[in-house]
Amino acid sequence: MVPILYAAAFTISFIIVYLLIPPLGRLAFRLDFVDKPRKDVERKIHREPIPLTASYAIFAGFAVTYLIFSKGFTIQTAAILGGSLLLLVIGTVDDWYKTHGKDFPALPKMIVQISAAVLVYASGITFDGFYNPFSGEFIGLPEWLQFVLTILWIFGVTTVINFTDGMDGLAGGLAAISAVTLFVVALVKGQNDSAVMAMILIGVSVAYLRYNKPPAKVFMGDAGATFLGFILGVIALDGAFKQATVLSLFIPILALGVPIFDNIFVVIKRFLQGKPIYQADASQAHYRLLRLGLNPKQVVVFLCLVSVCLSLSSIILLLLQV
Repeated sequence: MVPILYAAAFTISFIIVYLLIPPLGRLAFRLDFVDKPRKDVERKIHREPIPLTASYAIFAGFAVTYLIFSKGFTIQTAAILGGSLLLLVIGTVDDWYKTHGKDFPALPKMIVQISAAVLVYASGITFDGFYNPFSGEFIGLPEWLQFVLTILWIFGVTTVINFTDGMDGLAGGLAAISAVTLFVVALVKGQNDSAVMAMILIGVSVAYLRYNKPPAKVFMGDAGATFLGFILGVIALDGAFKQATVLSLFIPILALGVPIFDNIFVVIKRFLQGKPIYQADASQAHYRLLRLGLNPKQVVVFLCLVSVCLSLSSIILLLLQV
């Protein structure tokens, strides 16, 4: 695909999100669909009510642009957009509970997120094996293992991006950096479909950051964060993991390194302390850095710089062709 089409995909997705967020924000105040400050919750560090409607602009920007640039409405297109819509709906329910000071149960969210991953697997987007770097032989995985690894990857990335959405500009910034990395990987591998999806995701993330940079004027809530994580997981699965060798399997993991490694640490810590693994708290890296004395802007810049370093490492690994 010629560069001008990638630029067009970025521009269209950016403009849609950029134009939709303000009216959706005004609607949020009329519907009282806003994230209110809570002194009893350490994770709530904002001081004013913030609209929770950016997720719908992000979804619209991605879906419309993806349909414009996709090669016909295939079963994979339907699975990606259908899974995204599932996450948007359950995320909206979760966000609505939060606006009323309540917590939505984790189990229904988990079931829906896994269902979205199953849709993607059923459409044929799977982790089916890898190449032996010494013999060049493709090692195919049994179907049951393909299913398990595919679901675990998509569900895992969806979850870790959601867990990083606790500070202005953080989840959007990390998603944009990861999407840029996956775009480069797709370009090098000649995977146009994955490259287009990544470029569209860059567009919607950057447009969202225009309103979410500190101090944020709008939030995307669980609906938007799980959507971004879901699409990142699909892009990596359909791009970076394809034709991968044992060592190059680490490329997408490094591209998403900050949320993945941080949440592995958090899960292990919660497990050792006997706390529910899926229950939100203030144990993520951004909250720990706040407690060390950094201000919110410094935390976001620091974690984004770490993400850039990990992403550059993944690109170096790609160029080494190991």
